[in-house]
Amino acid sequence: MKKCRGRPKCPRRVEQPPDVTYFKPRGVPLSDLEVVSLAVEELEALRLVDVEGLKQEEAAARVGISRRAFWEDLKSARMKIALALSAGKAIEIKGGNYIRAEDADISEDADA
Repeated sequence: MKKCRGRPKCPRRVEQPPDVTYFKPRGVPLSDLEVVSLAVEELEALRLVDVEGLKQEEAAARVGISRRAFWEDLKSARMKIALALSAGKAIEIKGGNYIRAEDADISEDADA
């Protein structure tokens, strides 16, 4: 396990947690594949910028983090996806440090 340096990551607000959590190359048994793990918040960063077409500043505000932290999540996600696609690895989406957007909205309303 890696030791964390500096401040711990704050939880990211995720609007759409994934329904599907595994992708693999067709025709290759999963037992024969290496797996790349993609965190849920990394997938959310990809979704906001590459699917919804938001600018990174807007996407970072929706996730509730700084632009730099958002950029690091996005860069990491893109690198992992490119590695998996180019090397024929499976992609597993799991874990991370996030909260569901509706849960965050409920707790913010309670604090008001």
